Amino acid sequence: MNWLLLAEIAYVLVIIIVILRVINDTRSSVKALAYILFIIFVPIIGMIFYFSFGINYRKRKLYSKKIVQDAEMRNSLRGRLNAYSQRVADSGLVPRQYDKLSAYIRQAGNSPLTSNNLVKLLINGEEKFPELLKALESATSHIHIEYYIFENDVTGNSVADILVRKAKEGVEVRFLYDDFGSHGLGKAFIQRLKDAGVEAAPFYKITWYALANRLNYRNHRKIIIIDGEIGFVGGINMSDRYRNDLRSENHLFWRDTHLMIKGRGTAYLQYLFIGDWNFCSTAHLEFNKTYFPDQTPQETIENEVVQMVASGPDSVQPVIFYSLLEAIAASKRNIYITSPYFIPGESLMDALIIACQSGVDVKILVPGISDSKMVNAAASAYYTELLQFGAEIYQYNKGFVHAKTMVIDDNLAIIGSANMDYRSFDLNFEVNAMVYSSKIAKQLKDAFVSDLQESVKINPNLWANRPKIVQLREKIVRLLSPFL
Repeated sequence: MNWLLLAEIAYVLVIIIVILRVINDTRSSVKALAYILFIIFVPIIGMIFYFSFGINYRKRKLYSKKIVQDAEMRNSLRGRLNAYSQRVADSGLVPRQYDKLSAYIRQAGNSPLTSNNLVKLLINGEEKFPELLKALESATSHIHIEYYIFENDVTGNSVADILVRKAKEGVEVRFLYDDFGSHGLGKAFIQRLKDAGVEAAPFYKITWYALANRLNYRNHRKIIIIDGEIGFVGGINMSDRYRNDLRSENHLFWRDTHLMIKGRGTAYLQYLFIGDWNFCSTAHLEFNKTYFPDQTPQETIENEVVQMVASGPDSVQPVIFYSLLEAIAASKRNIYITSPYFIPGESLMDALIIACQSGVDVKILVPGISDSKMVNAAASAYYTELLQFGAEIYQYNKGFVHAKTMVIDDNLAIIGSANMDYRSFDLNFEVNAMVYSSKIAKQLKDAFVSDLQESVKINPNLWANRPKIVQLREKIVRLLSPFL
């Protein structure tokens, strides 16, 4: 009995120590409470789950090497772009309502404001991939590719064929792929690229001894930089499923959005790529003018203002999350959001409710057909409160909407890789493009309005009167939101 009593005391002490660590190490009180309840009510398993998925590596040494290397390159880049960024800020090209937003991104995200950009909105894979293949064919200096999902299929091989040919022509080609998202590529695919002279590396290679931690922190970015002058960024991965022109009868229609940028706006994408590459590859890249050219050819120049915003476990602050909060706070007329995984958390919920109560037209487009029943249930639990305060929520039914976009007041368009959920805000490496442009905002708004024609508007009264058991299930799943 004495041994049993000692074991019980030891177990309670361990629980207390782990809970104290959760409280000290977890920034979000909601997330901390979720971990604590899990640890208390699911003994042993709760602790294993926390140590596998819950430790805040933002504070720890996991990315210390990457942070140091990024800081060195950032200082080199900052000297060249800071003065230019300030001139753009003073030019009046950015609407005054976004002064605080752009200043925050410059300060916390170290991302400059850039003008003289040509920006092209690409709707779905059938618009993106022809532009991408044409741009890749034009490369003369270097091609840098960084993708979460890159598959060994028709689309992936059409890009790989160009990479192989360009590498043989003497173009520097570097290929960075997430080891989890692109797990189906296979060794033969990678070896074919390497044999042709392409440098390839997995981002944060998954190994058995660090399986859970490495699965939890993934590179969700989808970026390409060509000759330091052309950039692609957005939500469309490198896979046949993102192309409706290859769609079979059983293939779900895929609605997504991407951007092509020509001009100085590509510089920060280049910075992100090199920082991620230096973290994963032994072939270290240095800052030089080949990767950051001073001028863009005159025929590509327009006057769109672009600012990239990126964050991840290596950033001191969740910059994307804060930038969305500030963008919503700056709105005066309308906010149109498209998100496949809508788990906004309390802060974004409050910001959207305040916007609704201030007379702002808030419309949110979410999937009617989802690839995750649990995520969809958690998202549904947030709809009731938003509907009560006047937000309009539409469920897209033509297929699966995977786009991650926001339009503010017809003069700010946000397109990127970040979903509106805890994982994108706190765990994944993500990047969004902020385009301060009435032209691009109108195009994105028009696409949003077109998507509404393929959607069903949720009736607030019918939604509130759904079966209690369904609402209870959604609220229970919502408790798991920090883990989804």
